[in-house]
Amino acid sequence: MEVTCLLLLALIPFHCRGQGVYAPAQAQIVHAGQACVVKEDNVSERVYTIREGDILVLQCLVTGHPRPQVRWTKTAGSASDKFQETSVFNETLRIERIARTQGGRYYCKAENGVGVPAIKSIRVDVQYLDEPVLTVHQTVSDVRGNFYQEKTVFLRCTVNSNPPARFIWKRGSDTLSHSQDNGVDIYEPLYTQGETKVLKLKNLRPQDYASYTCQVSVRNVCGIPDKAITFRLTNTTAPPALKLSVNETLVVNPGENVTVQCLLTGGDPLPQLLWSHGPGPLPLGALAQGGTLIIPSVQARDSGYYNCTATNNVGNPAKKTVNLLVRSMKNATFQITPDVIKESENIQLGQDLKLSCHVDAVPQEKVTYQWFKNGKPARMSKRLLVTRNDPELPAVTSSLELIDLHFSDYGTYLCVASFPGAPVPDLSVEVNISSETVPPTISVPKGRAVVTVREGSPAELQCEVRGKPRPPVLWSRVDKEAALLPSGLPLEETADGKLRLERVSRDMSGTYRCQTARYNGFNVRPREAQVQLNVQFPPEVEPSSQDVRQALGRPVLLRCSLLRGSPQRIASAVWRFKGQLLPPPAVLPAAAEASDHAELRLDAVTRESSGSYECSVSNDVGSAACLFQVSAKAYSPEFYFDTPNPTRSHKLSKNYSYVLQWTQREPDAVDPVLNYRLSVRQLNQHNAMVKAIPVRRVEKGQLLEYLLTDLRVPHSYEVRLTPYTTFGAGDMASRIIHYTEPINSPNLSDNTCHFEDEKICGYTQDLTDNFDWTRQNALTQNPKRSPNTGPPTDISGTPEGYYMFIETSRPRELGDRARLVSPLYNASAKFYCVSFFYHMYGKHIGSLNLLVRSRNKGALDTHAWSLSGNKGNVWQQAHVPINPSGPFQIIFEGVRGSGYLGDIAIDDVTLKKGECPRKQMDPNKVVVMPGSRAPCQSSPQLWGPMVIFLLALQR
Repeated sequence: MEVTCLLLLALIPFHCRGQGVYAPAQAQIVHAGQACVVKEDNVSERVYTIREGDILVLQCLVTGHPRPQVRWTKTAGSASDKFQETSVFNETLRIERIARTQGGRYYCKAENGVGVPAIKSIRVDVQYLDEPVLTVHQTVSDVRGNFYQEKTVFLRCTVNSNPPARFIWKRGSDTLSHSQDNGVDIYEPLYTQGETKVLKLKNLRPQDYASYTCQVSVRNVCGIPDKAITFRLTNTTAPPALKLSVNETLVVNPGENVTVQCLLTGGDPLPQLLWSHGPGPLPLGALAQGGTLIIPSVQARDSGYYNCTATNNVGNPAKKTVNLLVRSMKNATFQITPDVIKESENIQLGQDLKLSCHVDAVPQEKVTYQWFKNGKPARMSKRLLVTRNDPELPAVTSSLELIDLHFSDYGTYLCVASFPGAPVPDLSVEVNISSETVPPTISVPKGRAVVTVREGSPAELQCEVRGKPRPPVLWSRVDKEAALLPSGLPLEETADGKLRLERVSRDMSGTYRCQTARYNGFNVRPREAQVQLNVQFPPEVEPSSQDVRQALGRPVLLRCSLLRGSPQRIASAVWRFKGQLLPPPAVLPAAAEASDHAELRLDAVTRESSGSYECSVSNDVGSAACLFQVSAKAYSPEFYFDTPNPTRSHKLSKNYSYVLQWTQREPDAVDPVLNYRLSVRQLNQHNAMVKAIPVRRVEKGQLLEYLLTDLRVPHSYEVRLTPYTTFGAGDMASRIIHYTEPINSPNLSDNTCHFEDEKICGYTQDLTDNFDWTRQNALTQNPKRSPNTGPPTDISGTPEGYYMFIETSRPRELGDRARLVSPLYNASAKFYCVSFFYHMYGKHIGSLNLLVRSRNKGALDTHAWSLSGNKGNVWQQAHVPINPSGPFQIIFEGVRGSGYLGDIAIDDVTLKKGECPRKQMDPNKVVVMPGSRAPCQSSPQLWGPMVIFLLALQR
């Protein structure tokens, strides 16, 4: 009856099946990288443990129709080894060298537009163990009653690790603990960063002077070895001590060579010295050797704090700091302050006047100022006072105050700043006081209050300042919260009152403020004005591109809308069809005032009117285009990826079939689908098989199916499927068909494992054996392998067919074992039969064992079958009965013999319920390998009964 069903299935390869196959996304996370442990914790959360620096590979296995799209994200961080990519759009997430900061919860989000998205997560725990750091501290206290000093030493060991490290303290080679030595105390201190254990040596004794080792361990998780650090404690052990060869503040002139020595005055072991600079690194050209720092030809930019630090892991590091000040002066400025008491902003005779002068200097307090009037030193009097450090002005500012201003006080005043006796050039600033000295005013030139330019062009904003002296102008933005100028600064100074912008962009539009500065002019309330900058840019439209589908004869309305632009208005709209200009569409009265969109109406979609339409929209600055592709083409099919066990194969026939299923996307949007064009091409081949598949009325959600036959094991194929309507060919969909063998389910669906795909039916390599089984075929095997050993092909005799074997060449040794472990099966029957083919050919063949691992109460392995020695260059079959008492696994164990000519192979493993055949295969009835001389026995007497049996079934 089964034969008849298979024949009928081959005759009717295509059929449809009900609606409702559209299903929301479902997801499951599996790992395929260098995992140390994958476990479920006490809240059923999956935890993936991996060593720092290993490869993380997570796969999101999805179901649902249409095929869900997958996005990986991570809590508080990036889901990629490229840290600027926070998301990964792929079913497989791969991080080549995972860092400890990349641990955390990873989320797989799968969505296909049906129902709610599926979100699964897994926690990745990155394991690491850093080198430990050992520091020594000591305390000394007086015990007055007994007149002696008690010295206590603390050895502090700190390490960073995951999971938490275990600490072991040793004195020499002896492990220390509380119970063995009353003079020892081991504890974990509070309020420490990282993991710390302290070894306390109480009231130091002679035997305490020894070598101490702190050994840290994470108990070999992920294969991370233990680490250790050793310190030798002596009666001279002491923390470092330092002194400097110069004062803590060192003032030098530019161009000098500076040498600073940091001298060790104590410390055992010998401390290490390190120089650093703040802020930033040491100056270019500076030389630090031990405790000596040399800075040749020092410059003003080299000023700063220089730190000398000595460390020997005993006590706290010793640190000395030199504040290096290189004499310099810059930015000479002045201010004119009218009479503050009378709140005047103008210079008037009979009122007081103050002139202030300031330079930015290092060291600031060492600057001296001199005032000159009309080229002569200003003489102090009751009406002329010179003050320093006015609290209303910047620090170290010199002010010249004129009391009861007279006409004779008009003139030119000069302020000179200098470092007495230092080779630093003086800085000076000149101020002219006369009846023409007036406070500033600021305004925008006529016609310049609004500046309009096109994006990408230069722009100039201008404010005019009048007054004497004329201060600089400060520009800022006022229209946006905390907005910066195009230069990236909040304020920008211009001497001529013009703000020049090289290439303006649309985000530069807005209001700009210009205001007078308080320095180099009058110290009065700033004057200000505003300039509006309008940046014009071309329009942005939607849709930029749209695919419009409609059945033949139905109308279509195309609409191009203006999203943004400056001006925000459509000045003109031009329609083109296939590049040819169309006449302007008729404008309805209701739409006559519309300025934010353009429309084109097609009365009917025909073959002639199908094609590309372009709407070019302009706003007098530039233009943008909406593109429409109008047709009656059918949408692409949507392949169904959740077909259960789509592969059907028989290895000895070298062929397999594949159940291809799909739905039609939006079948009612266009004319009905009449048939599909199917193209099947083997990968890496050019020729394709093409066939037409007729269909009846296709409805949305209807699952269509076709059986692909005569596919060659284990090749993959590209399948292309194109729908056809009265309009013609629609959009094509393609997918790759891979040959896959079904993994035996826990309930044993009697599947045979041919080892034709990389998943090898769910079998895994035992982690406790000496080496692994290898999957290969005649095309991938080593051409230089040892002669007279191993099979040339698999059981089918094809070069593409795969099998599993053990390679016994170096570095394998006598007795080494390789174990291949099956999935876990639920025992639902009393007896099972394990059938498989084996190949044991070679001078040094060891043993092939079949074991059964019972999972009823722990893991217990029992031998079920064993064979040793050379059995010839032939595949032979074995049937092994087993009767497990509970859930079980089967294990193929290959044992290496006395030499390298001992390869063993297996193929076509079947596990079935029930007893094995009573009559075992005759050892003479073997599968002869190509080129061997073994006899091939035929049984022509079986053909007659077989034909009669098939005819009877068909009745």
